[in-house]
Amino acid sequence: MSLEEDDTGGGVQEDNAERIRVIIAEDTFLVREALVQVFDGAAEFEIVALSDNLDDLMQSIETLSPHVVVSDIRMPPTGVDEGIMMAEALRESHPEIGVVIVSQYLDSTYVLRLFERGSGGRAYLLKDRVADRNQLRRAVEQVAEGGSMVDPLVVDALVTARDDVQHSKLSELTPREWDVLARVAEGKSNATIAEELYLTKRAVEKYVHAIFVKLDMPDDVEVSRRVKATLLYLRQGSPELH
Repeated sequence: MSLEEDDTGGGVQEDNAERIRVIIAEDTFLVREALVQVFDGAAEFEIVALSDNLDDLMQSIETLSPHVVVSDIRMPPTGVDEGIMMAEALRESHPEIGVVIVSQYLDSTYVLRLFERGSGGRAYLLKDRVADRNQLRRAVEQVAEGGSMVDPLVVDALVTARDDVQHSKLSELTPREWDVLARVAEGKSNATIAEELYLTKRAVEKYVHAIFVKLDMPDDVEVSRRVKATLLYLRQGSPELH
């Protein structure tokens, strides 16, 4: 459902060059309307389309080129994981488009899949937090700029980090390990990290291994240690912030 035309049928809205173009994908009417209301009166956003199923959403993305998609996880046709599928597909087809997942499910599987290819341009919020419209607006702004946001409750469910960074396992990292972890959180490969930090790939591998050891993340074939380290980093941020 495109919202490109104004209410009077007068054609495409003008003067929106600086606005963040947003598509909202949610199959429940009342929730969809609540999401729309979050952006009501905020001149920096433009809702360009509403979708209630995956096929319509993907078509709207191709036609309208949004900056950000705000999406539920489950919608037709299967009602299983369409929102995550969409986010994964956009990593390949439109890596510049940000995705904010707004879900009622505190499920580690969904979160890990969303951030598996990196945290840049991705956010995961719980629906009961949307009552705070500023949080969703901030999430959209951050992913539009390539940043990330994760609901603290989601991270608490995935990692058992303490609130005080002075007592966190992250405090054990050296400055160089922080540099490496920050780039892991951006989804960069060891080779790319090596190039950016002027290190050998072998050196980066050693740093990554040391990070996992210090964060007490044993090798697990089912859960990506890089993703869990990313989530911990996103929750507590760089040492300069504390």
